[in-house]
Amino acid sequence: MSFLNRLFGGPGAAGHQLVQPAEYKARYMDDAMPHTLVDVRTLEEFSGGYIPGALNISLQELQQKLNRIPKDKPVIVYCRSGNRSAYAANILKQAGYTEVYDLGGIIDWARQGLPITR
Repeated sequence: MSFLNRLFGGPGAAGHQLVQPAEYKARYMDDAMPHTLVDVRTLEEFSGGYIPGALNISLQELQQKLNRIPKDKPVIVYCRSGNRSAYAANILKQAGYTEVYDLGGIIDWARQGLPITR
């Protein structure tokens, strides 16, 4: 087991819930439910395309920039494939965030034909 898996629980660890792309789009985009969407990829990856409304805070910087993420509304995290978002969700839960959802990867989002800002 890697250091990150021991420290943060790794992908699929208990402590956060998964949200499917279609469910996220319906609830948070279409119904405009207040939330914070965080893309935990690098700035370079983010610059290549991101889910509309996303805030970019790379996984490497997440602990230092938690003050940019409000605790009073749901937080949804995503990355490229779903691995880093799982770590990010666990970091947020350990930092006291109560409503944390893992959207997985932008690859699945794009595969479903959902909107990407470029």
